[in-house]
Amino acid sequence: MKDRRQGKERRVSRRFAITIDVEWEGLVGRQQGTISDVSMLGCFVLCSGEVENGETVKIFFPIGDGMKVQFWGEVVNHVYEIGFGVRFIEQNDSQIEFLEKLIGSIPKTV
Repeated sequence: MKDRRQGKERRVSRRFAITIDVEWEGLVGRQQGTISDVSMLGCFVLCSGEVENGETVKIFFPIGDGMKVQFWGEVVNHVYEIGFGVRFIEQNDSQIEFLEKLIGSIPKTV
């Protein structure tokens, strides 16, 4: 079996390391997770919840005062007991603006 982590980089959008506690919802219900990296096109959620590649999930990013920004995503890479990669789908202008501000707030390393 070929190691899927080796070979040509498949991502088309730069990812930024970040730690954000989030909620996500899939077929098994609402769960807790932590975003470990984010881009304009998706993110990786650290969690032990069960998902399947191709499954549609909701990701709830906290924005303060108990409010959240909801993103729809498609699971594109599930790693058992570690987490899953999500490609955002159907983003609107306010979600894009949220991601731009979030990514812009991440300290840049040299």
